[in-house]
Amino acid sequence: MKYQLRAFRILPLIHVLAVGGLIITPEFSEAWVVAGAVAYPVRPIRVIVTVPPGAGADFTARTVGPRLGEALGSTVVIDNRPGASGIIGTDIAARATPDGYTILQASITTHGIGVHLYSKLPYDPVKDFIPIIHITSIPLIMVVNRDVPAASVKDLIAMAKARPGELRFASAGNGTAPHLLGEIFKSAVGVDLLHVPYKGSGPAVVDLVAGQVQVLFGSGVSLLGHINAGRFRPLAAASAKRNPLFPQLPTFEELGYKGIEGSPWYGFLAPARTPRDIVLRLNVEINRILATREMRERFGAQGAEIAGGSPEQFGRFMREEMVRWGAVVKRVGVKID
Repeated sequence: MKYQLRAFRILPLIHVLAVGGLIITPEFSEAWVVAGAVAYPVRPIRVIVTVPPGAGADFTARTVGPRLGEALGSTVVIDNRPGASGIIGTDIAARATPDGYTILQASITTHGIGVHLYSKLPYDPVKDFIPIIHITSIPLIMVVNRDVPAASVKDLIAMAKARPGELRFASAGNGTAPHLLGEIFKSAVGVDLLHVPYKGSGPAVVDLVAGQVQVLFGSGVSLLGHINAGRFRPLAAASAKRNPLFPQLPTFEELGYKGIEGSPWYGFLAPARTPRDIVLRLNVEINRILATREMRERFGAQGAEIAGGSPEQFGRFMREEMVRWGAVVKRVGVKID
C-alpha cells in the first residue's frame, strides 16, 4: 500500500495566553513584554540543537528559527552540538550567559528520558532552565525490514520468541525515545530483542535497509519513502491515536498491546535567570509563527503535531514527562551509567 503526504487540519493555536496571571492578547502582548526592557535582540541568537544536522530536532529548529529571526529583526543561528544523549549540548546551554542570546532546543531525550538514565548530570534539568515554549511532538511507528517474514506485530512476537536474542532493533542512540520504546515493547510482550544504538536516526535507517538490523521505531516521514518502495513494512503506530501519515495503520493499543506509546517532542528553553520579559517575547513570537499556515503545512508534512502555549504549560508538560519516563526506565531496567 502506498502512503502519501497529506495536508492536515491542525487545531488553531489559542491566541490568548495566560502568562503570570495576566491575559495577553496578540495586539497587547508585544508592547507589554518589551515595556521597560532593554533593547532585544541587538545581535544573533543561538539555538543549540543536541543532535546532528538532518535529525528531527534539527528540522524543528531550522523550520522555526528563520521565522523567529524575521519576527525579531535579527538572525537565529542553529548550533548543532550532538553527543552523549544530548548532555553535551544541554550542558553548554546551562552554562551560557542568561541574556536571551542562547536557547536550548530541549527534547524528550534531554528533559524526559535522559534525566533517569544517568546517575549524575553536569546540570540540573529543572533548576538550570526556564521554559519558553513547547513546539511540536512527532509520533513514531514500528517497521521491520522487508526480509523479515512478519506481516503483523503478532507474527513478529512469535518470531522473537522462537529466536530469543537473534532479532536486532535499532535506535537513534541510548536514551532516545526509539530506544525506550523498544525496551517497552520487549517488556510488554515478553520477548528478547538485541538493542543496537546508532549516532542518530539516519545511520539506523541505513542499516535497516541493509538488513543489519530487523526492527526500528522511527518517525513516519523518515520512513515513508522506504515503506512506499517496499523496503520496510509498517506494523503499528506507537502513539495514542493513528499516525496522520499512515491513517490505516493501527496503534499498538488497537491491536491489544497497551502502554507501547511515546512521541518525541521538542521545545525551547532558556538558561535560568534569563529575564522574564525576554522569555515572554520569545514565547509570543513563536506562538504567532506556529499559528501560520506555513508552519501548519510544514509540520503537517512531517506527521508532526504543533503544540504552542505558555511557558508555564511547557513547564508542567516537561515535569509530567519526567515522572512518566522515570517510571518506565525503572520498570524496564535501563541504565547507561
